[in-house]
Formats: sequence, structure tokens, C-alpha cells
Amino acid sequence: MPSFSLAALTALELAPPALIDVAAACGYDHVGIRLLPAVPGGVAYPLMEDAAGLKETIARLDATGITVADLEVVAFRPETEIAAFSAFFETGARLGAKHILVAAYDPDLDRFTDRFAGFCQAAARHGLTADLEFMPWTHVPDLATASAIVAQTGQANAGVLVDALHFDRSNSSIGELAAIPAHRLHYWQLCDGPAERPATTEEMIHAARYERMFPGEGGIDLVSLIRAMPPDIAVSIEVPTAELARTVDAKVRAQRALGAARKVLAAATGRPLEPGSD
Repeated sequence: MPSFSLAALTALELAPPALIDVAAACGYDHVGIRLLPAVPGGVAYPLMEDAAGLKETIARLDATGITVADLEVVAFRPETEIAAFSAFFETGARLGAKHILVAAYDPDLDRFTDRFAGFCQAAARHGLTADLEFMPWTHVPDLATASAIVAQTGQANAGVLVDALHFDRSNSSIGELAAIPAHRLHYWQLCDGPAERPATTEEMIHAARYERMFPGEGGIDLVSLIRAMPPDIAVSIEVPTAELARTVDAKVRAQRALGAARKVLAAATGRPLEPGSD
């Protein structure tokens, strides 16, 4: 079985030290930390501006053995400047992070591709990959577009980030995924959702950010996706459940998410569940 990461969005109400403690208590291997908001004014924990918070986060990592899989969210817009990320990169290196989630909100894809290549170069100097997540409502809406941009950068640390929900909602195909070189897939995000796709972009965005389903409890063909992904990369379990969070605490939700992920991966791969993981 691969290693598992507790995505920031699964329990976004938790600051990084608390997220790390929950991940350790539930049996995860890694966490994802949201240093930058997904949208202006959104929830984030900018540790590059919080020396005490960064120190506490590193202490919790050391105490628990949890590691940082990825940092979120670098949302490229027309005005984004690579030079503005120096503290972000340095903080990521101090956290021992491996990957950076990148999203494209620049309509000029030639400009975005050029700057994404430069961002990859800057990230590489800090031992980080830059992973382009395709989302149907962004200017990189599907796997084919993301794969073409990543290939065009020519950067060794550039990757494509596959999110199960976006993969399904963008009508990307297993055949397209099979054509991507394995070294371009550094980690991926697992969740589930209804088989019926949302009728509007607004509904799609709301579901993605606030109301996903635990793996195996929806209608997405996760088995085919799991079988197409490299078996040895980290699986980030990203299951925001805002309505459930009103009455169920983060630890219980994180544990349920991990248990569900392990079951669906075991079913897809034919490997038995590890003792105590059901």
C-alpha cells in the first residue's frame, strides 16, 4: 500500500500543529499544509509570517514522525510574480516538504507556462516539486492540458497533480493518464463524489471545496483510477465535508477518510487490508 497524507482541506479548521497531531493519531504518514489561501480571503496558515507557529509546527513534526507531503496553494494569476515566493520556498524547505500544489488562474497559457517553468526552477533550488493541478473551472481544465504544459516546461521537478474529483468532472480519461510518464506523477488526491456531475460550474466549485464524499461511498470509478496511478506515490486524502463538520470533529472525519481510502485501495489492488486499518 502507498503512504497516506491528510490533506489540509479535509480538516481546514485545524492549524498545522493540530493537523499533524490528528494525522499521527489516525495513522497517516504525511500532512498537507495550506500556507496560502485558495481564493483571496480564504483560510490559510501563513507560517512564513508566523515564526512561533512555524517553530511549533516543526516541533510537532519531529515529535510525531509525520512529514509534510505538500504545500498549498500557489494560484497563478496574471499579476503573480515568482520573486514573491522566496519566503514560501524557504518555509517549505524548513518543513521538509516535498511538493507544491499549483493552480492556473491566468488566461494566457503561454505566459503561464513560461512563469510556471521559472517557478519550477525556483522550487527545485529548495528541493521541492511543482505540481500542476487541473480543475475544470481554471484555465488548465483537464489532464491533457496539464500534461502538455508540464512537458513543455522541460523542468525535471514539474508534475501533474491528479485529483479524483477533477479527473472525473473534467472527463479526462484513463488512456490519457496512462500516457503520462510516471516521473511526472509525484502524488495524487483521493476522494469520491456522486456519479451525476454538477449542472453548473458554481455547483462544481462548491462541491469540490466543501462537500466531497469519502472514498468508495460515491459514484466515481476510483478502482480504474487507482489501478492507473503509480502504486508507490503518496495518496493525499482530500475530503472536505463542511456539513458533517458541524457535528463531527476533525479526528473522527480524518479517521473515517483514511479507513475508507484503505478499503478502496485494497479492493482495487487485491491487497489485504492491514491489521487494524478497517
